[in-house]
Amino acid sequence: MTDLRSAAMSAKAWPFEEARRILKRYEKAPPEKGFVLFETGYGPSGLPHIGTFGEVLRTTMVRRAFEVISDIPTRLISFSDDMDGLRKVPDNVPNPEMLAEHLQKPLTSVPDPFGEFESFGHHNNAMLRRFLDTFGFDYEFQSAREFYRSGRFDATLLLAAERYDALMEVMLASLREERQQTYSIFLPISPSTGRVLYVPLKDVNGKTGEISFEDVDGTEVTMPVTGGNVKLQWKPDFGARWAALGVDFEPYGKEHAPNTPIYSKICRILGGTPPEVFTYELFLDEIGQKISKSKGNGLTIDEWLTYAATDSLSYYMYLKPKTAKRLSWDVIPKAVDEYHQQLRAYAQQEPEKRLENPVFHIHGAEVPASDMVVPFAMLLNLASVSGAEDKEQLWGFIRRYAPEASPEGHPQLDAAAGYAVRYYQDFVKPAKTYRAPDAKERAAMENLLARLRAWEGGLDAEELQSMVFSVGKDHGFEPLRDWFKALYEVLLGASQGPRFGGFIALYGIDESIALIEAGLAGDLG
Repeated sequence: MTDLRSAAMSAKAWPFEEARRILKRYEKAPPEKGFVLFETGYGPSGLPHIGTFGEVLRTTMVRRAFEVISDIPTRLISFSDDMDGLRKVPDNVPNPEMLAEHLQKPLTSVPDPFGEFESFGHHNNAMLRRFLDTFGFDYEFQSAREFYRSGRFDATLLLAAERYDALMEVMLASLREERQQTYSIFLPISPSTGRVLYVPLKDVNGKTGEISFEDVDGTEVTMPVTGGNVKLQWKPDFGARWAALGVDFEPYGKEHAPNTPIYSKICRILGGTPPEVFTYELFLDEIGQKISKSKGNGLTIDEWLTYAATDSLSYYMYLKPKTAKRLSWDVIPKAVDEYHQQLRAYAQQEPEKRLENPVFHIHGAEVPASDMVVPFAMLLNLASVSGAEDKEQLWGFIRRYAPEASPEGHPQLDAAAGYAVRYYQDFVKPAKTYRAPDAKERAAMENLLARLRAWEGGLDAEELQSMVFSVGKDHGFEPLRDWFKALYEVLLGASQGPRFGGFIALYGIDESIALIEAGLAGDLG
């Protein structure tokens, strides 16, 4: 463990870089609360999306890295801001008319449009927890509703009332003049309508912890800031929560970055030390727009898991967190194969090199072995040319290519075969477009056909790849990728494809001969 810890202190993988920043906070003394607190936030104004999952996953990776370099206990809180008022009706939920009647009410006071939970906030919180539980995260869920109502936040709220002027000075400096006229860090919950009110306060009594304001019906109301009567505006809420909980690490999207100094000042005024923050780039849909809970655009967790295992998604989230990620269907096959490449590499790596491998940060020390003797991209192409309707059709080819493989002994491969058929049926099949070869391509494919008819080298993928490669060179393809692109477009109906020698080995010599004959005859389109 000592050698591993020493290696981790210089490891370049981004979770270790973040973990070392956290450890530096406690180089003189351990935390008084007895643990290091990691926090992620969620605004349940809409269904959780894949970016929410990514936030918890990345925080878990940093937490795991921290536990390698330190013996200080850790906790991870997933905090839901479910006291926030419903600002608009999401585009992707049923019964929008019902929700429209409850705008500006706290999300946990808005009826559930799905009719399954106590409120819309409770519904979205349950969806978040289901998603996180699917991946086996070790986390504690906390709700703003309970945080405000239970008394856990009372001391911080009373301190905010006492130091109201200092907090307002921070906030007013960040606002336009017209907004300054009505702004207050406290948002009262209307006693008459139950709505979150954005109204100017008539008085804030720092000694009694009470505020006074005019309700929507014209009644002047005085009430305490405790007991769930108010909610802090979102920027003060961020910093106040940091102070109240003693948060040590929190990630958020780059849209929060300009507000980090504000959150930090609020936290310090309320007696806390701001956490280490990790700002990541945004998640984009296939046309480059930011993923939104209210729009429901972009891939969902459930959609990804329809076509690939959970670990491939974790791998994709690990990569370059400070680079914007486009979440579209075509990233799934690449993520699956790269994940398994890293699994195979991990098995051969020295301990210090393993710390740089993404699979260490996905699995910790218990990294599984890969049983994918056939790449996922190859399975997709096999499903495509065979028109597979179920995974058993693929296993007929797999068993010939790798006689030692079986569904029972290779569960990852068996699951991938099922995913490949589903992906092919839903995405590849509808988009297949075949073309006829030009004269140069036809001559090369006829030559390939002749060599395959005379082939006596068995199903050695590398020898077959060398043979396909030499055909392209002999027929003057420069660059050679144009030769392989022609094979894909004429024979597979796509512009990209697998290593063609490996594909022939898996599909079979006779079957590949028949495929090329059909392509040359124009019978595939």
